[in-house]
Amino acid sequence: MTESAVSTTSEYGVLGVRDLDFTLDRFPPAPDLADLVERHWLVSWELPPAREASVTLLPHPCVNVVLDGGRLAVSGVGRERFTYVYRGAGRVFGVKFRPGAFLPFLGAPLADITDAVLPAEQLWGPAVAGLVARMTVARGVDELVALVEVFLRERWPPHDPQVQLVGRIVAALLRDRTIGRVDDVTERFNIAPRTLQRLFQRYVGVSPKWVLRRYRLHEAAAVLAQEQDRPWAEVAAELGYFDQSHFIRDFTAAVGITPVAYAQACRRKQAPISA
Repeated sequence: MTESAVSTTSEYGVLGVRDLDFTLDRFPPAPDLADLVERHWLVSWELPPAREASVTLLPHPCVNVVLDGGRLAVSGVGRERFTYVYRGAGRVFGVKFRPGAFLPFLGAPLADITDAVLPAEQLWGPAVAGLVARMTVARGVDELVALVEVFLRERWPPHDPQVQLVGRIVAALLRDRTIGRVDDVTERFNIAPRTLQRLFQRYVGVSPKWVLRRYRLHEAAAVLAQEQDRPWAEVAAELGYFDQSHFIRDFTAAVGITPVAYAQACRRKQAPISA
């Protein structure tokens, strides 16, 4: 497996039992874009008149370029969960960049756009309007992907070796259960703590501790949604949380309700968010 083929984000992040009212599909990027692009995604839905539904997401440490409602936006890393309400029939298409991989496009620290959404025109100018017009009338996802990939190739930035370093670190945070603290990262990659913090603030937009915690909470939410009778303390221990109160605190802060309440909401197929 090549370095560019190694995933740096999970497929988790949708909270609760997957809503049958929408479809989420993921598509790999062209090989020549895979160093910076993790995947493309498409959410589509078709609801009866006068009905609405919603989906709540716990975002990844990634920048997304999103086409929604005829507008193309650059969405920085979101630290808080958010709920998207949808009605009628529609679709939202996005490009998910690898953690750290959008800095060469932005040309500024990713922390500058954390929790922010920018019109794509602010970054790429008037050419965005033409891209949006073509994407809006695209018949299917293959055409959407082709259009946005041509656009990105025409603006492809010079190689930045720091992006690959960040990618290796994030991939370890995602998959390696022996990493439970930031100190484990500094030892594994032989990098000073302050250097690691600066690297993540510049390239990812959030701290390495935040990324590690977010990936573990993604897994916890997914397991509790799929195995609603599983003891939450067992899930916490599997994910490296040996202090149960710490797990409860982190989970409740991110999701909005306790692990027990979340599992109960999933069992009832209710929206797993606080009122």
